[in-house]
Amino acid sequence: MDLLMIFFSSFLIALSGAMMPGPLLTAAISEGARRGFIAGPLLIVGHGILELALVAALLLGLAPYLQKGEVFVAIALAGAAILLWMAFGMFRSLPSLSLALETGEGKRGNLVLTGILLSALNPYWVIWWATVGLAYILHSRQFGLAGISFFFAGHILADFAWYSAVTGAVGRGRRFLSDGLYRAIIGGCAVLLVFFAGYFFHAGLQKLFS
Repeated sequence: MDLLMIFFSSFLIALSGAMMPGPLLTAAISEGARRGFIAGPLLIVGHGILELALVAALLLGLAPYLQKGEVFVAIALAGAAILLWMAFGMFRSLPSLSLALETGEGKRGNLVLTGILLSALNPYWVIWWATVGLAYILHSRQFGLAGISFFFAGHILADFAWYSAVTGAVGRGRRFLSDGLYRAIIGGCAVLLVFFAGYFFHAGLQKLFS
C-alpha cells in the first residue's frame, strides 16, 4: 500500500508539473505538428534519461551544489541563449516549411537529444529536483530500491501520458492543416521560445545581482 501511494502521488505531482507551459511543451507542440504522435514519447525518453541520471546524482549528494545561486544563473543564461538560437532557426525556416516535406524520417533521434537539452537548460526544473524532488526521493528511500523505483515510475509515466496525449492530438490534426496554418503554429512556438528565453534571462540576471 505504501508503494502504491508513492506511485500515485508521484504520478499526480508530476502530471501537474508536466501540464504547465514551458520550453519542452512548446517543443512537443511544434514537433507534434511536424512528426505526429511519436514526437512526445521521444522527447520524454530524453527527458527521462536526464531525470534518471539526476535522481542517482541526488542520492549521491549533489543537491547542495544544485541549490547554489551561481548554478541557477549559469543554467538560466545558457538556457536563454539556446532557446533564442532554437527560435531563430524556427523563424528562419518558416518561408520554406511545408507539411508535404515533413516526413520526419531520419530525424527522430534528435528528439531524444532535444528532450535532454531542454530539460537541462531549464533552471526551474533543476531547482524543483533539488528541493521538492529531493524530499520525495528521501521519503521513497525509506522503502529501499522499490520505493525509489515506484517514485520514478510514477513520475516518468505522468510525463509520457501527458506529452503523448499532446502530440497525439496535434498529430491527428495534421491532416486538417494547411501549410499556412502549419507555419503559423511553428511561428507561434518560436515566439513562445523567445518569451521563455527572456524569462530565463531576466531570472538569471535578477539572481546574479540580488
